[in-house]
Amino acid sequence: MTGRTRRGPVPGQVKAYIGLGSNMGDKKRNLRVALEMLQGVSGITLLRVAPFYRTDPVGYTDQDWFINTVAEVGTTLPPRELLATCLEVENCLGRVRSLRWGPRVIDLDLLLYDGRVIVEPDLQVPHPRMHERAFVLVPLADLVPDFVIPGRGRVRELLAGVDRKGVEHLEDDKD
Repeated sequence: MTGRTRRGPVPGQVKAYIGLGSNMGDKKRNLRVALEMLQGVSGITLLRVAPFYRTDPVGYTDQDWFINTVAEVGTTLPPRELLATCLEVENCLGRVRSLRWGPRVIDLDLLLYDGRVIVEPDLQVPHPRMHERAFVLVPLADLVPDFVIPGRGRVRELLAGVDRKGVEHLEDDKD
């Protein structure tokens, strides 16, 4: 599924970008199932998925490595509903929030939504730390290297300013 277009955009849709990560169990499978679940939601069209990357943990580092990617979606859902859908996918796949930045079977973050800036108590778009995280910027640059993150700059320029150590392309993200 990664790197390929699934379906074209539907009239009335906006583009959004969702970061996905997993560091528990069958990490690749967890990502694939989450992507399939997103694709199955009315109002979401999975457009493209960046390659999978093996990444070192950030924040709390005493845990297993992650697999991360970014999905480009077309959506008719408003931002808060798209975020709620991401949280529902996490819950369905067994995400337990016990330790900040701790191990997780799946993590979905709403990174960007239609180039908009949204600042609400429990919803911030662009994602507030994405501009400093190689595990987000590397796969995002695979999809939209020239996209300008509002208030931050162009993806490729932001990527040039972060340490990519600990982010490794997985040659075969199909198994």
